[in-house]
Amino acid sequence: MMLKGKLWSGLILVVFLIFATAGGALALEKSYINGIDANFPPFAYVDKTGQPSGFDIDAINWIAQKMGFEVKHQPMDWDGIIPNLVAKKIDFIASGMSITEDRAKVVNFSNPYWEIKQVFVAKKGSGLSVDDVKAKEGALGVQRGTSEAEWLKDEAAKNGWKFELKYYDSAPMAIEDVVNGRIVAAAMDDAPAKDAAAKKPVQIIGTFGMEEEMFGIAVRKEDKELLDALNKGLKMLQADPYWNELVEKYLK
Repeated sequence: MMLKGKLWSGLILVVFLIFATAGGALALEKSYINGIDANFPPFAYVDKTGQPSGFDIDAINWIAQKMGFEVKHQPMDWDGIIPNLVAKKIDFIASGMSITEDRAKVVNFSNPYWEIKQVFVAKKGSGLSVDDVKAKEGALGVQRGTSEAEWLKDEAAKNGWKFELKYYDSAPMAIEDVVNGRIVAAAMDDAPAKDAAAKKPVQIIGTFGMEEEMFGIAVRKEDKELLDALNKGLKMLQADPYWNELVEKYLK
């Protein structure tokens, strides 16, 4: 009788462990939606074949495979991406998002994974300096919903800078207007600025005074298990040779 009791207890324990393990696996095997900016190279964009691509896309695909879940990348307007996250239309945002104090009041961020600076981009050969742009009565392009857009708006009012901000749906759209002479310059993160300078007749003329920022992956406040999984996967990725391959491919 004692032996049967021990066997029965052992069987219950085994069944419990199986279900506990299965539950943990299921949590990581579900499919998540990553909200992205469809036009923010080199971190996230839709390529010529219509497929999401970029540093963040490849990084998240690697993390998803290692952590045992599927991921779909959903393009959407940047200025509405956090409201869409909160409304549960997407599950996280890995798309070159700066960690800011205001955003951190609404969402939680992963550990930071890339440091960026904000720069002015002008037409190649324009001879403009950062001070020229601040003093010039013309349009300065910036993507709406970005941290640099808010910073420039506030600082221009404080310092009496002459430019007028013109808002765009993406940084590349602002670059096109720089090339065509419709705006004096554009403000953006240095990585997409370098990407633009390699493809278009534009050049980075310098930083404009905003503090450097870090990129992180944004999740809803309540999704702590997902945040833990993303942080664990991110740590694994940064320790893997594939991380350097991604940096070399997209950010050098």
